[in-house]
Amino acid sequence: MPAGVHETQINVPIEEVWDFVSSINNWAPLVPGYITHDLINENESTWEFKGDLGFMKKTVKLKVDITEWGEPTLVTFKLTGTSDNFKGGGFFKAEKIDDNSTKMVGSLDISAGGAMGPMVNAILKSFVPKTAEELTIAVAEEIAKVKA
Repeated sequence: MPAGVHETQINVPIEEVWDFVSSINNWAPLVPGYITHDLINENESTWEFKGDLGFMKKTVKLKVDITEWGEPTLVTFKLTGTSDNFKGGGFFKAEKIDDNSTKMVGSLDISAGGAMGPMVNAILKSFVPKTAEELTIAVAEEIAKVKA
């Protein structure tokens, strides 16, 4: 399964990191290629974004199910394609370094099924790690900007 993990440190207390990541509305727009998202309830949402897979650009719709709200350190989620045969998941994890610094780890895995799955997964092997890195950095930068 194509996967990526990225770690970064921000000079923000862990409680403020949690304040930000505990709302999907704060970080969904930071997904690379973001188009829109709709909140169904506190644990479910649908996201639409444009993925640039090199030789093709594709609009993808995913259902995002939050599987754990582990205040103040963890948000885990499951992804299910609604427009295509995709599945996966990920998490944001925060670790207190000191009163004013937090280590953030973002993880994402996505795989494609069906007849085109093997070809799409070969492309996703470079796309998913890059997306995990870009999303984690974007969330960290937005938290730092909002809390500055």
